[in-house]
Amino acid sequence: MITDLAQMQPGETGTVKAIQGGYGLIRKLQNLGVRPGKKITKVSSHFWRGPQTVEIDNMQVAVGFGIAKKIIVEIDECK
Repeated sequence: MITDLAQMQPGETGTVKAIQGGYGLIRKLQNLGVRPGKKITKVSSHFWRGPQTVEIDNMQVAVGFGIAKKIIVEIDECK
């Protein structure tokens, strides 16, 4: 299933498929390690549009809700 990072549930894992944004946003996220093809796990999110904490390459990163809406992720199927 393909969705954005903001709609993922804590504990879900997926693969980053795309980043919908301009050059500056894409570069900022790449510097944090968020780039297409990477495995990403949502660690936590705040109740009302707060920061979204994710784990990528054994490192936790928090991104704002608006940026999380621009990160497109394909969620791994439960096995």
